[in-house]
Amino acid sequence: MAEVGEVIVGLDIGTTKVAAIIGEVTENGIDIIGVGTCPSEGLRQGVVVNIEATTNSIAQAVQEAEQMAAVEVQSVFVGIAGGHIRGFSSLGQVSMRNREVTEADVARVLEQAKAVNIPLDRQIIHTLPLEYMIDGQGQIKDPIGMSGVRMEARAHVITAATTSVQNIIKCCNRAGLDVVEVVLQPLASAISVLHEDERELGVVLIDIGGGTTDLTIYSEGTNVFTSVIVMGGHRITQDVAHGLHTSVAEAEAIKRRHGCALVSMIEGDAVVEVAGVGPRPPRAFPAASSAR
Repeated sequence: MAEVGEVIVGLDIGTTKVAAIIGEVTENGIDIIGVGTCPSEGLRQGVVVNIEATTNSIAQAVQEAEQMAAVEVQSVFVGIAGGHIRGFSSLGQVSMRNREVTEADVARVLEQAKAVNIPLDRQIIHTLPLEYMIDGQGQIKDPIGMSGVRMEARAHVITAATTSVQNIIKCCNRAGLDVVEVVLQPLASAISVLHEDERELGVVLIDIGGGTTDLTIYSEGTNVFTSVIVMGGHRITQDVAHGLHTSVAEAEAIKRRHGCALVSMIEGDAVVEVAGVGPRPPRAFPAASSAR
């Protein structure tokens, strides 16, 4: 548990940019005291493909956040995503030693839930309890203090490719940072933006990034499904570039300025000027076609 005055640093290593955020723990939560970003050149679809480029992007993003916060960062919580993320349900069961559930019993049953056979090239990064059952009684969220003989736990286990985790940690270490914990990015996003009522009623969170789209589903307050789709905003940019025969940089600018989900929101005679590739002159396209 973080103490008041402690500084916590989060690092989001994405396909298009690396973002660092520094927060100071207060009695009322966390105050953001520093933010830094840097374009990302070493990732493809959430996976590190260039150690040196990723390390440099991390160092620059953290340095920018350090200058704003006037602190020196030594350790970070780092996010992970990518098509290699997998999730599955598992069940653990233990006998209670004192006929009353303790924190040690909860820890033991969750250990049992993640004691499953997984490929050697994968590792568990999260074990999220869905519900506890004591002597057959289910739908228990907090079992501590309850009486019983046998406790079971149904959990959502999330795994990642070991090499992907190791490469992210290696990049952080080369940037002079210790990694406190690797956190699944869609899980962190859900905790950040979803209210407790939304998680209880049931909600789907979709986070569209540059190279991947993160998906997480909550039902009755718990995370029941997590997935990372290897497709993001950069694919849309490439489609615009091919469709309008322009550069990727120009396509990104067009997408940001004129992109619209509903053609009915665009004036019928609106025109978008698109720069040509190389020496070719610019051309005009109807906004309704270029904004789709």
